[in-house]
Amino acid sequence: MNYRFEASRKEVSTFTNQELRDHFLVEHIFEANQIHLTYSIYDRMIIGGAMPVLGEIKLPNPEKLKANFFLERRELGIINVGGAGTVKADGQSFEISKLSAVYLGKGTQDVSFSSASASEPAQFYLLSSPAHATYPNEKLDRENVVTVNIGSLENSNHRTIYKYIHHDGIQSCQLVMGLTILEPGSIWNTMPAHVHDRRMEVYLYFDVKPGQAVLHLMGETKETKHIWVQNHQAVISPPWSIHSGAGTQNYSFIWGMAGENKDYTDMDFSEITELR
Repeated sequence: MNYRFEASRKEVSTFTNQELRDHFLVEHIFEANQIHLTYSIYDRMIIGGAMPVLGEIKLPNPEKLKANFFLERRELGIINVGGAGTVKADGQSFEISKLSAVYLGKGTQDVSFSSASASEPAQFYLLSSPAHATYPNEKLDRENVVTVNIGSLENSNHRTIYKYIHHDGIQSCQLVMGLTILEPGSIWNTMPAHVHDRRMEVYLYFDVKPGQAVLHLMGETKETKHIWVQNHQAVISPPWSIHSGAGTQNYSFIWGMAGENKDYTDMDFSEITELR
């Protein structure tokens, strides 16, 4: 499990592009028959990916967690961005296709992942935050997710928001999770940009077509920074940072948050004309 420590606003304002990437970009998430985990000091979020190809792979219990098992003091959100697969949790099996999700609550001990087909393996994106209360394990299929259509083609930001782990969906202690799909012809996400000092956020970009990329914007409103992001890479956003982006084509991304509250509308917007 890799670690990413905090960086102050003043530090970030002096970072080179490589330093930005080293601190905030998670480049390697999916690898055949492996589980990759990155521990962010921001709200103690763990970002990971499980890509089973041959047989099952089990959720590990990194020694640095100082726990008897991974979810002893944590909860876990899982969204599949690959082929069909199965999540097993304490003997219960959840079969999920692409863009379906599973939530595992605090206290779940035995977790494993498998794919329905080795030629089209599942790719389980994982987000885990600390939890002080227990909520039941639950599956949510894509067709049952609460959706919101926002933006417009004229502004190049026509997109659909899918809310999975949220007040209107799966209940959790503090984890919030969902995804956004941009329509063809639209490239901007989360514009106008915003911040929310009360929680951090992570973006996983996926369905970025071969030969395309996304320019992710971060930093303070009056001193923005950028990171070029490829398919299946994630960006960690500190609570004080904007998080927005524009792609060379339309794409999708999973957003996940943890912190003081779970109110999706708890945002402080930045005027487009104030961005620098």
